[in-house]
Amino acid sequence: MGITRSSLHKRRVTGGKRKIHQKKRKYELGRLPANTKMVHGDVRVTTIRARGGNRKFRALRLDTGNFAWASQSCTKKSRIIDVVYNATANELISTKTLVKGAIVAIDSAPFRQWYYKHYGKLLGKKRATDKVIEETASRKRRWASRMKDRALEKNLGDQVKGGRVLARIASRPGQVGRADGYILEGAELAFYLRKVDKKKHKKTV
Repeated sequence: MGITRSSLHKRRVTGGKRKIHQKKRKYELGRLPANTKMVHGDVRVTTIRARGGNRKFRALRLDTGNFAWASQSCTKKSRIIDVVYNATANELISTKTLVKGAIVAIDSAPFRQWYYKHYGKLLGKKRATDKVIEETASRKRRWASRMKDRALEKNLGDQVKGGRVLARIASRPGQVGRADGYILEGAELAFYLRKVDKKKHKKTV
């Protein structure tokens, strides 16, 4: 048969049946979902020829993405650690499926290192992997001026210190072959923390 996006088989708004007066058309075709999986150390992206010779990039497996820290105007490539919440279905969490709107836990190390370089303040305990930055007089002055306007909410600060930050995927992995997004902050972060905690509580009960 083949997948179609035609609505000829649907009933009218009034409830009456439609007569199917034409065959399926090429421009009505649909394709199987990508069901992009989060797999550590494995990236698989296939190319699909679309209408007009355009190309779609179907990501089958991904483990990294570019994530923006909006309040700090900072974007870093980070490793996706886990899928923690999806409003569509719980099945997408257990199968670690990456779709637009999925809430994932990402590695905070790139953002932690950037914060140290930008403000001169190390979030959490010092680790063996941390790069040591030479503290010159000009750098100290720059850090002092930046620290005046610095604001970091507690929930986000705790996550960065802990090594895992909650982020939302904003791109479409099955269409563009990438899992890019942004770090959750403010009311949005508080909302999804409650959702994740509720799921954890249900599992333990």
